[in-house]
Amino acid sequence: MKTDYGYVDGFVLPIPRKNLAIYKKWAKTAAKIWREHGAIDYVECMAEDVKPGKVTSFPQSVKLKKGEVVFFSWVTYKSKADRERVLKKVMNDPRLADQMNPDTMPFDGMRMFWGGFKPVVKA
Repeated sequence: MKTDYGYVDGFVLPIPRKNLAIYKKWAKTAAKIWREHGAIDYVECMAEDVKPGKVTSFPQSVKLKKGEVVFFSWVTYKSKADRERVLKKVMNDPRLADQMNPDTMPFDGMRMFWGGFKPVVKA
């Protein structure tokens, strides 16, 4: 993975285990498109060692239901301005039209959350 990035989009979402194959295919397509439009890296991680906490946790953050698994993912960009440029192209890419439709997503988009982050420590 490269470390020449200056901005990161992070997102967390619940994926029904029965939809894992569909989601992985969806994510591979999304990764290809993000990279084509200028993202440095696109990473999707499936929870392996996460447990509900007393106050908050990854499972609680997405109101995880039985039969679901949490994904923690990120996309890196050269800068925040570059992220805005890339996202505009990605959101207008016709290859993602079905994937952006809430009726055809392989997960509950209402329980997904995301945000943009400025790195403060890189090693």
